[in-house]
Amino acid sequence: MIRPDRALFVAAQAGDPVALDRLLRELQPDIRRYARRQCHRASAIEDVVQEALLVLYRRVGKVRDPLALAAWIFRVVTRLCMLPVLGFLRGVEALTERHEAEYFARLPTDELRLDLVRALESLPAMYRDVILLRDMEQLTISEAAACLGITREATKSRLLRARALVREFLGPDARDARDAREVRR
Repeated sequence: MIRPDRALFVAAQAGDPVALDRLLRELQPDIRRYARRQCHRASAIEDVVQEALLVLYRRVGKVRDPLALAAWIFRVVTRLCMLPVLGFLRGVEALTERHEAEYFARLPTDELRLDLVRALESLPAMYRDVILLRDMEQLTISEAAACLGITREATKSRLLRARALVREFLGPDARDARDAREVRR
């Protein structure tokens, strides 16, 4: 069980390189043990351990309590072990995107533009802002994050959610439902 010494943890959070190195060394066996249980491929275990240690190194300052450290690290390891599965899902997502692209290619351009404007208007402001900065103004993630006053990670998360909401709004099923509502009026 991961239970770092509180003084060591606090020193590592404060940026003490010796304490941080010692903390990483102490936690490595527990991380490896957990990776063995979570990863389906034995060849991925060492990569997952190293990546988890890197995440810990970068973000130890954001963990509030040493008792929460174990749960946080285990979530990181679990997610890292899922990366091969996510790669497969991205391939499936690419097929879906190709199908959507074929669908949108058949729509008249003016209708698609109006639908896109409606989709953007339907978004909550935090999602609309990030999608406009990134996709319309073509800012980088870092530039958009600076404009919004949030972290890069929060910007990426909002952008993914915003794109998903727009895709959902523009999808064939949603379009059919909107058309049916307009006919009833």
